[in-house]
Amino acid sequence: MSPDFADTFAKNNMTSETVINVSNLDHFFGEKTLKKQVLFDINLAIKAGEIVIMTGPSGSGKTTLLSLMGGLRSAQVGSLQILDQEMRGANKGKLTKLRRQIGYIFQAHNLMTFLTAKENVRMSLELHEQYLNQDINTKSIAMLEAVGLGDHVDYYPESLSGGQKQRVAIARALVSHPKIVLADEPTASLDKQSGRDVVELMQKLAKEQDCTILLVTHDNRILDIADRIIYMEDGQLKSDGVDMRIKLN
Repeated sequence: MSPDFADTFAKNNMTSETVINVSNLDHFFGEKTLKKQVLFDINLAIKAGEIVIMTGPSGSGKTTLLSLMGGLRSAQVGSLQILDQEMRGANKGKLTKLRRQIGYIFQAHNLMTFLTAKENVRMSLELHEQYLNQDINTKSIAMLEAVGLGDHVDYYPESLSGGQKQRVAIARALVSHPKIVLADEPTASLDKQSGRDVVELMQKLAKEQDCTILLVTHDNRILDIADRIIYMEDGQLKSDGVDMRIKLN
């Protein structure tokens, strides 16, 4: 990585709004004698517009941390602030409200098989009251065109390739203009070229929308798209920052 990139990153890191702020976060599974700690004293801040990759071996706590940040479960110990909202001890209603502000992209696409590509994308808009008085079909089609699927809006998932399904998932995640997108192994089931196309598409659209991306991956082929790389091991954040980005270039 060039000195100019490092200078730009440092400048942005000082001036941008913090959208995810984690302090002294611990997390446990199970209860009493079966209680097991899976996250240990996580401290992390992610700024608006950053593309952050979180990597590390299986079982290191990456997906657990991602699920906490996405409001899929409540934080237990420490502080987890998402878009200035404290998630420690959050009730179901607060978690639901948070989830509507976040886009999700999963390895398995999680598309509704009985809905067309357009209908899958439209589902995301239907969760937001501000879009219900707009032409959500037109918005859905425009988003599919943006991901290169303008000719596939009426296709069902079974008629799409793996890369095309992931493009529908990206369109669904970004159509409502979320401030944060969380992606869990989005390239794991794709070949090299399809995986590269998918992450570059995510990068392009997120930058256009000034959206923060946090992406969990084991795929070393896509690390270069990150502004910053976080490495986790044994439930602990072992490395975080520009230094790992420098080592890759």
